Order: sequence, then C-alpha cells, then structure tokens
Amino acid sequence: MLATFAHDAVLSMNDNSDTSAPGAAITLALCESWTHESPCPLAAHHNDAVRGVGAEVRLRILFATEPASEEDVPQRISAALTRGRLTGPDSLTSTWQLRTSSRSEVADEERRHTDRLARG
Repeated sequence: MLATFAHDAVLSMNDNSDTSAPGAAITLALCESWTHESPCPLAAHHNDAVRGVGAEVRLRILFATEPASEEDVPQRISAALTRGRLTGPDSLTSTWQLRTSSRSEVADEERRHTDRLARG
C-alpha cells in the first residue's frame, strides 16, 4: 500500500518566469519524463504553485509512494528545486532560487486528494 506525504517549498522567481516550471522539474526528478504511462513510476504526485508577494512562490507537493521510498522522494524534490532552472519543451528557460524546502503534514482537507494519488 502506498503511503501519502506532503512537502512545502518557498522559491524566489522573477515575474517572467513560469511558476509551473519548478513542478515540471519535480516531475522530471520523480518520473524521469514529462510523459509516461500512469501511474508515476516512483511517486504519484501533485504540484501546486502560488505566487505570493514580490518574487515569492510557494509550492505544495502532495505525493504517494511505497514506504521504502519515503526518504528518496523528498530528497529528489529538494534536489530538483535546488538546481533552480528548467528548460521546457518549448525551449524557454525558467529560473528560481530555493529559499526553503521541507516535509510537512498532509492537511485533513487534502486527504481525499492524497487517497486518489495512492490509488493511482
């Protein structure tokens, strides 16, 4: 059975950078491709990016994985965000600076979503 987890990150991004790029970098780190058959090979996941004040962008990542991968997945997430850059399939490059990255608790209102991730 897959276990469910959450991860939070805060980035600095300029206004013309695509806020979906860090999530795409996470997808590449976890799935090794933007396109693949379901389910995700390492961890089914969902990324949400919200632009805050100024350059701040807050990321919330929900994921479901085998308990044996519980430590590997957050390490891959943090590594992808630490790189601070992604060139998309459109050849446009987005950049960011990672300010914080840490595991967090799945909120009660997120449980239905994480349960769907765990079912594939």
